[in-house]
Amino acid sequence: MSSQQKAPKTFKSLQKTSATASALSKTSSASSSSSEPTSASVVAKKTKTTTPNKSEITKQQGLKRKLSDTTLEEESESRVVATSSSNPSNNEATEQQPNKADSSVIDTSVTFAALGLSQVLCDTLKDIGYKHPTKIQREVIPVAIKEAFHDDETGFTKYNDIIGISETGSGKTASYVLPILERLLQLKGDPSPCSALILAPTRELATQIQYHVNALGSKIGITSTTLIGGTTIANDSLRFKKNRYHVVVGTPGRVCDLLQYGKSNFNLNHTRFLVLDEADKMLGSEFDKWLTVISEKLKRKQCTVYLFSATMTTKIDKLLKLHQMTNPVKIQVTSSKYHTVDTLTQQYLLVPEKYKEQYLVYLLNENPGKRILVFAGQNATCIMLSIMLRSLKFPAVPLSGHMDETHRQHCLRKFISGDRPILVATDIAARGLDIPLVEIVINFDIPAHSKEYVHRVGRTARIGNQGLAITFVTQYDLQYFQKIEALIEKKMDACPVNKENAMLLTNTVSQAAKLAKKKMSDMEKGDLPVKSDEFTEEEEVLNNAIRSLTAKREHAGKKKSGGGNSGSGNLKKKRKEQK
Repeated sequence: MSSQQKAPKTFKSLQKTSATASALSKTSSASSSSSEPTSASVVAKKTKTTTPNKSEITKQQGLKRKLSDTTLEEESESRVVATSSSNPSNNEATEQQPNKADSSVIDTSVTFAALGLSQVLCDTLKDIGYKHPTKIQREVIPVAIKEAFHDDETGFTKYNDIIGISETGSGKTASYVLPILERLLQLKGDPSPCSALILAPTRELATQIQYHVNALGSKIGITSTTLIGGTTIANDSLRFKKNRYHVVVGTPGRVCDLLQYGKSNFNLNHTRFLVLDEADKMLGSEFDKWLTVISEKLKRKQCTVYLFSATMTTKIDKLLKLHQMTNPVKIQVTSSKYHTVDTLTQQYLLVPEKYKEQYLVYLLNENPGKRILVFAGQNATCIMLSIMLRSLKFPAVPLSGHMDETHRQHCLRKFISGDRPILVATDIAARGLDIPLVEIVINFDIPAHSKEYVHRVGRTARIGNQGLAITFVTQYDLQYFQKIEALIEKKMDACPVNKENAMLLTNTVSQAAKLAKKKMSDMEKGDLPVKSDEFTEEEEVLNNAIRSLTAKREHAGKKKSGGGNSGSGNLKKKRKEQK
């Protein structure tokens, strides 16, 4: 969907009458159905699970000791025996309708109209498949659209600043986009350029947010665009000279660059709403610098600020002070600080470090056709697994921070469309990406930080749908696993597996992994691999990813600071110490 649509001439008539807007919305629904944010044509399936019996609980307590390779294999085998009688085969599955929601997430007795949204927005929501508001939407929208005070002298109306805390997959994006659209719709005349600025920590998240803004706002004449780089600053400046974008979604660095570009007419003089999505990720020296510049360019007295995230820390106080949020309304809809949704089934799989690839392939074989997101702890692991899986004829694509923007978007589109239902990613995919109906999340590498686990598994079981998260736990991961269980205040069940079938894959998978590592090594030496007839686009993506990874390593070597992200690096050091 183009982000550079011009506002239809019917905007003023839309403001005057909901009936006219409703008619426009209905007549245009057919043409926009291909860009709906939900994918109702996909039927999700999930593995049946049952409550663990006493013997399973007793065996789970065995996790509290450090395991060697041998004892780990024995423990894993005993868990399979204990669970096989009470858990059905993975081949048994039940159909799950995409819009079937858990009552704790969606209350079907509440409508969007009851929250105070105008009829034209309600009609738009209905057209794109939003039937009832989620819990975070029920809490935020009425507070957000309510006037805090009105200045008679300036004619300016101020609304409540809001801090929103809700688990991923709960509908946070719509909870702040809808109030913004409602207020822009109520303005007299066409909204000013950049009436709303939405900031996100990554390009992928910004792109996803703008997709939702466009889906919800384009039918009522609200235009939007992204400001995330990938082009020259001069081209971005030219876009804003030619178009009036009411809502701008961008990354802080790129927004800051355009604000400081001398030839640009992009400014925040008329910005009435500022949103920081995944606010806790926008902390640190670089973000501090960018956000300070943006804050100084805002006219704070006329601007309403929203901070949203799945998790909040005490460090968020820096953002409150920076944006002068004196009396924000705090809305938290999770039962604990790091809550996971009730529709998510969480399991662990005890597996020796040296057999992780075999068990990954086993799980993929047991779940053919399902949309699966595999998280790797390092960029190199992500690329290696992608090459290995593709050599074994699995339709997998990578998503790594060392890939360039074009290739990242290409792989993401392939995964979302279902052309490549397996995505191997680093934590770049853990935040904000709204990928319809991810059925299974596999933590191939346990996250270095417990909080990141919440964001990873939040990619599935979204908006009331069922989901499954499986975390690999090796003999070196027990302390991290225990911290995760303590954080989410839940005990995970063992993932039922057939160990014998998994180990039958050893020779084939080991050979594929060896060849994948050799390919990466050859690429690092400058030897270009020969393309195969299949998946040529993805091979080019992988080749470029390996080149980028090599360049990053060389640069890091010159600085004598090592490669990879800090979290994964620390985890690797700790594992070596344990060995």
